[in-house]
Amino acid sequence: MARLHTRRHGRSKSRKPMDSQAKADVSKQKIEEEIVAYAKQGMKGALIGQKLKNENKVGYLKPVLGKRLAVLLNEKGFKGDIPADLMDLMRKAVNMRKYLAANHRDVHNTVRLHRVESKIWRLGKYYRNSGRLPIDWKYDPEQAALIIKEA
Repeated sequence: MARLHTRRHGRSKSRKPMDSQAKADVSKQKIEEEIVAYAKQGMKGALIGQKLKNENKVGYLKPVLGKRLAVLLNEKGFKGDIPADLMDLMRKAVNMRKYLAANHRDVHNTVRLHRVESKIWRLGKYYRNSGRLPIDWKYDPEQAALIIKEA
């Protein structure tokens, strides 16, 4: 199938290298302790994964831990109100709206803002149906700006 907002086609199949799924140099317990320490510092999940990859040579966490990083963070009590990917898209939309307030004639970025917001609406619908967001949650640009400012 083609991608949604571009005319390119996606690639199927997982292309994870097999050697990166081998055992890591450090133990499972030490990795979990580092993840919790990074989460207490306020790091997001993607940044935690990058740091573990660079410092401990852990390519993929699921073969080592037996579960995904987000699942582990939820078990340890570091669950956010809004999922990370949705929060990142909202942050991008808030920044684009701030830019467009000063540059209201920029048509190209207006189109990109519509694309980002359509992704937010689609993800919001998915998360409401899967139970990760409340049923009455709705994306509102002004409310998103307040949420981003608090975070």
